[in-house]
Amino acid sequence: MANSSDNPENKAVDVKNIISLFSNRFWTRFLSYLPSLHPNFLTRISNLYILRSLNRSRRRKSGLPLPLPSNYLNRSLVLTERSKVFDTLEDILEHILSRLHDIQKSLLFWQSRAEGADARKIYFMIFERGPRAFIEGTIQLIRGCVTDGTPMQRLCHSALTMISDRIAVLTHLQYCLATFLAEVYVEVDKFGESLIKDTDKALPSLLVTINSLFSNLEASIGHPHEIYQSDYSIYADGSNSFSLQFEKLPEINEGRSQWTDCEIRDAINLIYQNLHRLDSFLSLLVSRYRKPRRMTLYWFRYTCGAVGLSACSVWLLRHSSLMGSSDIDNWIREARESTVGFCKDHVEQPLLAIRDELFETFRRRHKGVMELEEVQLTANSLHKMLLAFSEQTKGQKLPANASDQNMLEIVMDRYEKELMHPIQNLLGGELARALLIQIQKLKLDIETAMLELNQILRANEINFAILAALPAFFLSLILLMFVRTWAIKDKGAEGKGRIARLQRRLLVVEIERRIMQFQNCLDQGMEEDAQWMYGLVLYYLDSLYKAVERHARATGEWLSLRQDIVDIAKPELSTSYKLAATSRMVQVYDCLLPAARRR
Repeated sequence: MANSSDNPENKAVDVKNIISLFSNRFWTRFLSYLPSLHPNFLTRISNLYILRSLNRSRRRKSGLPLPLPSNYLNRSLVLTERSKVFDTLEDILEHILSRLHDIQKSLLFWQSRAEGADARKIYFMIFERGPRAFIEGTIQLIRGCVTDGTPMQRLCHSALTMISDRIAVLTHLQYCLATFLAEVYVEVDKFGESLIKDTDKALPSLLVTINSLFSNLEASIGHPHEIYQSDYSIYADGSNSFSLQFEKLPEINEGRSQWTDCEIRDAINLIYQNLHRLDSFLSLLVSRYRKPRRMTLYWFRYTCGAVGLSACSVWLLRHSSLMGSSDIDNWIREARESTVGFCKDHVEQPLLAIRDELFETFRRRHKGVMELEEVQLTANSLHKMLLAFSEQTKGQKLPANASDQNMLEIVMDRYEKELMHPIQNLLGGELARALLIQIQKLKLDIETAMLELNQILRANEINFAILAALPAFFLSLILLMFVRTWAIKDKGAEGKGRIARLQRRLLVVEIERRIMQFQNCLDQGMEEDAQWMYGLVLYYLDSLYKAVERHARATGEWLSLRQDIVDIAKPELSTSYKLAATSRMVQVYDCLLPAARRR
């Protein structure tokens, strides 16, 4: 089997885990040499650090609640040893769900690599496992080309073997933890009513059951398995066996119907100690099979970037003043001047033009009135000239409201007749007056056209200013988009973007798929696989619970959505009801609707 312990990051994590385990073992043995006081005194002292570290995050992030009656909160407000059992059960769920989340992330990564093409597997083996794997993979390719000529097939087979081994181990761990989660959840649901009504009688039975479930987990996950590698197996007791051993409840206390507060406290401490051992064991095991870290996956890109940055730094150093060159100073000065010119041409001046257009309307209106008055004076002068010429030509008095068009017809008729003898009529006729009238008409037409053109340009000055500011606007928009993408990241299914909404819908799809697989396993009589599927249903429900809570509270639909999630998690409800609830989720609730169908 391919071994990922060569990875420097995995080695560092393994060393830390081994040091932690040996320090815990040393502390336990040190306490064993002290004088014996109370029979449970040493155990309590050794568990003190464990309990404080596990209880340090008492403000647990809201997740899938325990299957208890709604009135248990009022009963557990009294801080007694019996009320701490509810917190212990929540911590068990939190630890198992957290470990399932870590395993699921790594499992999805290896499954994606297994489904990729052969070229993708080869690329992973060479470029995504660190510098040492890069050198070894390159040497293997060169040797394969020299010897048998099939290095790609051998490297692809090695990748497939390594990925398959990791998928097998992680799937086995997921099976064990999901089964344990389902069993704990079912037992808590079974003892829910009795824990509220008769705590003293139901509590010992629940603690004994939880202890037996830890024993079952130890049998399934802790002992050597054919898929584990025995060459890397060091446990807290210093033995060379890759095994997990939980503490057991004293047999003298298991058969009693009622326990004292001291016995309950000891049982709770024992549960926390077992959780600590489970965390230590899984940390040591999962660190060997989890997906590579981001630095390991993209080390080649980062190395190329570092080399490019170094080359760029050397090039800049050669053109800097440190080497006696003024190129960088000249480039900085030119860039500053270009930036200032760009801001002045595309930011300052367009904004000033828009400001003038918006806040100097009255002044420009007054100027337009003056220009209009000048055109009106030219029109009045032309009217008087036409009226005088027409009255003299016709020999009669014309009305004062005679139109300029009619009088122009009279002028043109006279003008045509005068052109019959232009030289004679230019000196003694009316040809000169007719030409002057036409010049006055041309002047009026030009002034009118210029006034209309000026009005059009003034009306579009703000548009021209906006067009001049468009480059700066688009540049600012692009920068704002980059800043927004960097500042507001779409954090998985809990984000606000389209991708986060899609991931929340995919969580509902996974819940629906696991429910159907659970029912299929029950129909075929595979009880253990059914517990596995039910545990995965609880895991995906917890992920959905955390992902939609903030969004559902904002839309006011959290109470209804939360009740649907809790109902789906209940073991006694029928599969048809659960599938109907999941189908209703993606069709009703706004936080789960596609972006195109949102209100």
